[in-house]
Amino acid sequence: MDTVASAAGKDATQVMAALGVTDADGLSTAEASVRAQTYGPNAVSTNGARFFPVLLRQVRSPLLGLLLAAAGASFVVGQHSDAIIIGAIVAMSVGLGFVNEYRAEKAAQALHSQISHQAVVLRDGARVSVDVAALVPGDVVFLELGDVVPADLRLLEVNGLECDESMMTGESQPVEKGTSPVTSGTALAELSCGALMGTVVHAGSGRGVVVATGAAAQFGSIAAGLSTHQLDTTFQSGLRRFSMMLVYVAGALTTLIFVANLILQRPFLDSLLFSLAIAVGITPQLLPAVVSTSLAAGSRRMLLRRVLVKRLVCIEDLGDVGTLFTDKTGTLTLGRLTYARAVASGEARTADVLRWGLLCAEAPPMKAFADGHAVGGNALDRALADSPAAEQIWDQLGSFSRESVLPFDHDRRMASVVVRDRVGVTTLVTKGAPETVLERCVDVPESARRALAAEFDAGNRVVAVATRATARTQLSADCESDLHLVGLLVFLDPPKTDAADALARLARLGITTKVVTGDNPAVAVKVCRDLGLGGAAVLTGVDLDALSDQELPAAVAATTVFARVSPAHKARIVTAGRVGGGGVAFLGDGVNDALALHAADVGISVDSGTDVAKDAADVILLDKDLDVLADGVAEGRRIFANTIKYVLMGTSSNFGNMFSAATASLFLSFLPMLPSQILLNNLLYDTSQLAIPTDNVDEEQLRRPSHWDLAFIRRFMFVFGPLSSVFDFATFAVMLGVFHAGTAEFRSGWFVESLATQSLVIFAIRTRRVPFFRSRPSLEVTLAALTVVAVGAVLPASPLAHALGFAPLPGAFFAALVGMVCAYLALIEIGKRWFYRLSQEPAPVPVVHGRLLRRRVRRFTVASR
Repeated sequence: MDTVASAAGKDATQVMAALGVTDADGLSTAEASVRAQTYGPNAVSTNGARFFPVLLRQVRSPLLGLLLAAAGASFVVGQHSDAIIIGAIVAMSVGLGFVNEYRAEKAAQALHSQISHQAVVLRDGARVSVDVAALVPGDVVFLELGDVVPADLRLLEVNGLECDESMMTGESQPVEKGTSPVTSGTALAELSCGALMGTVVHAGSGRGVVVATGAAAQFGSIAAGLSTHQLDTTFQSGLRRFSMMLVYVAGALTTLIFVANLILQRPFLDSLLFSLAIAVGITPQLLPAVVSTSLAAGSRRMLLRRVLVKRLVCIEDLGDVGTLFTDKTGTLTLGRLTYARAVASGEARTADVLRWGLLCAEAPPMKAFADGHAVGGNALDRALADSPAAEQIWDQLGSFSRESVLPFDHDRRMASVVVRDRVGVTTLVTKGAPETVLERCVDVPESARRALAAEFDAGNRVVAVATRATARTQLSADCESDLHLVGLLVFLDPPKTDAADALARLARLGITTKVVTGDNPAVAVKVCRDLGLGGAAVLTGVDLDALSDQELPAAVAATTVFARVSPAHKARIVTAGRVGGGGVAFLGDGVNDALALHAADVGISVDSGTDVAKDAADVILLDKDLDVLADGVAEGRRIFANTIKYVLMGTSSNFGNMFSAATASLFLSFLPMLPSQILLNNLLYDTSQLAIPTDNVDEEQLRRPSHWDLAFIRRFMFVFGPLSSVFDFATFAVMLGVFHAGTAEFRSGWFVESLATQSLVIFAIRTRRVPFFRSRPSLEVTLAALTVVAVGAVLPASPLAHALGFAPLPGAFFAALVGMVCAYLALIEIGKRWFYRLSQEPAPVPVVHGRLLRRRVRRFTVASR
């Protein structure tokens, strides 16, 4: 396999000959298959569920390491049963976490396999779309505006081609490309006849032959040096901050208890094991497993709804979205452009408008089609070429040859070609946005302006076509002047029948929808009003340019439609939208959307979108449907709500019970619970919490964005933790004062009571409503909680009781237990009402995006086998 630097120093014909490929036919399908076996997939990394890394994450906790070391020391000094029990409980806990996280990784792998990236290549003499991973050296690849270069290419033909290579070379300006060889030893940034894998087509179009793929490409060598660790999302950052908060609490409490027990002259090893068990009980050991279970279940539900997330944790970030900026085409409209008619101007005929419109396409009209349908090109060109009207004049196009092409870009908003007819007459043909084309025309009839206004008022897409005679065959932007309007090409893209319902659903989810489009303002407003999108206040790109960065946030908040905007305008709008706080999502699928997708908290694209848009996005919709997006937002909020339930459980009853154990150890002549009993209590409790991802979520929790607020969690801990401890101390009093319990009986009674209260309190904490009557838990949550309570009640009377240090409990204890649990749940319900009345809503937190290079690596990743 050659390198792009080596190929750039040779003539294109030499490179093609060395690769054994012709420019006319490309590779054959059979030869491409042979080369795929030789060179492997065009990928720089693999994505898959890895057994040992997942297992390592379960056992890397320093607390577990210390606990196992202490258990080993206990075994050495003769306390065999305690050491074995502690080891078994730790192993079960690690296994529980491993199974759930490994399943989540498998779910992520399944998601990745659903995301495909296509490239248009020449095989067997025809243009075909193939998966990027299937490219091999020798493939002839076609590049268009917005494409991500799929491999290292030696360019064969360019039409105003410019590539953004900033990610590879640091050059901030797009680099103009050509086909002439460069001298040997030319720097990577100056390989003008080469296109580098992972760079973006900024302007123009071109064609090149693949010289290096995968890890052999320049991009592959850079990607190999990257850390494979994904940058954290806001949800992950919040999760980590919460975990660290509990680690600090556990560390302080553990140290205090350990020192205090040594001062009280308790055995060193018993004190150490007890302190470490308290620390394990407080830390959210199975929180990653709970989150992973939620994410895996959520990803499966979202896949059924035709939505993919590049990373599972992005599901929760969707739940924080409060404002959605979206394109119009394909989102609010059907997105299936159909050619309707041509409106001639002056003395021109409608057939003239159609003919010139077909000739003014970036891809040669007669070569750009396979099996009767367009391959590549923009949507308007494809719609025009596939129309029945085009078929009637198709034979006429053969009498013209293309001399030069000036491709479309988002600054000029038009494309131009020079064509020569059979008698040698050359004509400049320009096609583009009507406003910009008409500005360059002379003597535009008033009737044409009225016809254009009527089409815009009807909500139709319109392209203007103009011509003039020219003697120049090399085009530049200054050639597009003194044109004569030939007419208008009208395309239909009616609103979706279900778009109004989808917009209403987003509004019920507390999401404000704003439309950002390059289309005409009148067209955008007409579509929005037809769909009931209220207000429809409009700002154009010209209006935005007149606003300062300080004025823009207020203007964005008050505006519903942004029309005739450039890519830079879109990014500026999204950035201003984030100033007010709350999650901002941007939905777009074009090359002109990439900047805005990067600027948004959550970038959303569609599977049919351009390469650069899909790479910039966090979420990909298999169907461009706002209802699907609403499903994703609701799913994100549901997962976050259920995760927070586990968090609040850990900061209330679980924390309270561990605090009670620590405090009681200072005043009792024996440890209130053995280390192995604390760990068993924690394992049983955590097992019941693994059902939380299946729980129902109250409707009001789905109506507002969801995000972390550690201040809220701390307040919750300091209110509900002590409430739990109150009933623990009541249990101590009952066991010692009423039942005159011995050591084993005391430990048994408190084990049963603590497990019952911290497991059953989920029914109160899971909702702000009255539990059961106004908010019902899922069947899985109910059965899990009741089963764990039953297991805890049976253990002291089971054959395992002696080995675990338990003793049978009197029947009267269970009557007292029922009374204490009922009183505890009632007090929690009263405290909950008071707490939520005084608590404020958590403040919104924006997402911080990672680096583009790491995102681009995900494009060239294949699933491991």
